[in-house]
Amino acid sequence: MRIALSYALMIAVALVLMNTYFLTASRDIIFTSKHALIRNQAAIMETALADFDSLTIDDVSQVMARLDVDESMHVVITDNDGISLYDTTDSAGGSYHADFFRRHAPRTLEGYDVFSLRFSEGVFYSSALLPVVRYGAVIGAVYVYEGDAQQGAILVGLQSTIKSISILVAALSVFIVALILWTVMRRISGILRAIKSVREGEYNYRISVSGNDELALLGEEFNSLTDRLRDTDEIRRRFVADASHELKTPLASIRLLSDSILNNDDMDPDTVREFVTDIGNESERLARTTEKLVTLTRLDNNMIPERVSVDMREVATDTLHMLRPLAASRGLSIESSLDGGCSILATRDEVYMIILNLVENAIKYNVPSGSVSVKLAREAEYATLTVDDTGIGVPESDMPHIFDRFYRVDKARSREAGGSGLGLSIVRDTALGLGGAVSAENRREGGMRFRVRFPLYITPEN
Repeated sequence: MRIALSYALMIAVALVLMNTYFLTASRDIIFTSKHALIRNQAAIMETALADFDSLTIDDVSQVMARLDVDESMHVVITDNDGISLYDTTDSAGGSYHADFFRRHAPRTLEGYDVFSLRFSEGVFYSSALLPVVRYGAVIGAVYVYEGDAQQGAILVGLQSTIKSISILVAALSVFIVALILWTVMRRISGILRAIKSVREGEYNYRISVSGNDELALLGEEFNSLTDRLRDTDEIRRRFVADASHELKTPLASIRLLSDSILNNDDMDPDTVREFVTDIGNESERLARTTEKLVTLTRLDNNMIPERVSVDMREVATDTLHMLRPLAASRGLSIESSLDGGCSILATRDEVYMIILNLVENAIKYNVPSGSVSVKLAREAEYATLTVDDTGIGVPESDMPHIFDRFYRVDKARSREAGGSGLGLSIVRDTALGLGGAVSAENRREGGMRFRVRFPLYITPEN
């Protein structure tokens, strides 16, 4: 509405200027030409009459007979006493000119020039009173006036034409403004309805987009936003369902085992010890899942402590030292090649979580008597961590989803191995948060290869 009112205001200002400035300028131009014409005519008569020592009716008549006076002009010539010696006036000038002559003739006889220009009732009136001077003495006065209805009619016609154009432009402007308002408000109302629907949770609502203007682009962006919201909502629902399932499964096992112990008074100690061990394992599984969910929540909310320079070689050495017993218990070997000078801007916990999850997955999903290879290399301005295993790999159809939360390639084996489907999600989100990138591929000789690349944190020391 403000835009429409601004547009209407600009049109109104333009119309006012067109109806005032142009007409005033045209009138002033005509006045200027009339003033020059009437002054010249009066000056010619004054010069011709200045040859006499005094003015008489015969002298004036002879002079006026020789002069080529415009017939549209009316002339009055008086002597130095103001007595009329020559008069061509009639009723065409009206009472205004007679009154003008009576009021200003005495001043002219004192030696002053008097001029008058007026536009009234479609007629241009112009008057000139000049003294006739002979050797410094005023011997009479020349009064010339003209009423030009022809140019007045032209100006009136121009004024009427401009007025008609102004009315047409105003009407057209009102129509255009109304059309623009209706079109824009109709489309904006559609967008507002769409926003209200999406706000109420209807993420499938779509705006019908037409045209190539800004509102069409806004509609396209809105549709893209609703698509992302729908996908996000679906991911959220699936995440909540998966998280609930992951937490419910160990809790159900713990409850079942504890109920079995409580309800069976004759259970032998070995069975009780086995059930308690199972309860402990399920509790550890529950704790690991909860810890990973908390980690993902922190990543989603950017709840990361202040990052400093972290030596990846040092963190990798400590992490592998902790994981070697787990690998040995499964008959696996861990080989490592760790270059120095691989410092990145991060927290120690972030680097630890990435290495831990990748190597732990390589151990859990490996084959008996297999191996895990960990390589840390400095490549130009990047630090690259590569983890290879000799496991069974991942089907190509599952590769695009392995970093999704709670996604498992082999659900039965994952649960048996204690996997929650969150480790690789933590690796990806953490790496992206550090400005890095992570990739995964099947090795030709079997197994998986994960590669994480980080920008180096360059300091004067390294």
